[in-house]
Amino acid sequence: MTISDWLSRAQEALTESGCPDPAIDARWMAEDTLGMNHAELKFEADHVIPPAQLQRLDAMLARRVSGEPVQYILGSADFMGLKFHVAPGVLIPRQDTETLAEAALIAVQGIPGSPAVLDLCAGSGCIGLSLASLAPHARVTLADISSKALEIAHRNQRELGVKAELRHGDLFAAVGRERFDLIVSNPPYIPRAELDTLQREVRFEPRLALDGGADGLDFYRRIADGAAEHLAPGGAVYLEVGIGEAQAALALFKAQLSCREAGTIRDLNGIERVIFAKL
Repeated sequence: MTISDWLSRAQEALTESGCPDPAIDARWMAEDTLGMNHAELKFEADHVIPPAQLQRLDAMLARRVSGEPVQYILGSADFMGLKFHVAPGVLIPRQDTETLAEAALIAVQGIPGSPAVLDLCAGSGCIGLSLASLAPHARVTLADISSKALEIAHRNQRELGVKAELRHGDLFAAVGRERFDLIVSNPPYIPRAELDTLQREVRFEPRLALDGGADGLDFYRRIADGAAEHLAPGGAVYLEVGIGEAQAALALFKAQLSCREAGTIRDLNGIERVIFAKL
């Protein structure tokens, strides 16, 4: 079977299964297995796939047809120009979250010296480790309640070759009485009643990283309650929020912190995706 034949068959199967991006997912699996980039894949379209690689491709296709996210199948996801290892047990990094990472990067680059940064609910470490890579003057700490997530974050730290400290614990319990110049987080924010209605791919991801409680705001309440005790003077918090949650989440921080500035940041689709509050 040629590369072109397999791509056509894979796209057809993925389309029938309800995959939202059949052409892209088929191409990603082929590029990964065959060790080719997009241009090479087109140039070698008539190349016959060796049996071992064809077997691997078909096994990957079967997993994707079942609804498993392509990032778990490939074992990686791109974020902020970096490649992160991902596996079941951590949330898959998304482009939407780059809005948070970019805003946090601008904030930390404006802090002199060696600012202390805390990434809560760190998961794969995509936010905190991106900041450690792109703003190496910062002292970055990542915290998560999930041991599996921290294992994956440790692996990403090693593979990226960045300095960061990883802590195990439930939100601020992981860092004791320490204070930080910047706190960032992409916490769980899906209202619990909506979890079973999510796209099938999302249901493969850990419920722990998705469940935001009855109204989706449980973690914002908890972070707002503890933020003042863990922010250095003039410090700031930046958090991702779900669609329609920005104003309610922001109000929680305005009520708990003496803010010199607070507001929202929209993503590329014009959605209020990030809230921030500065002491």
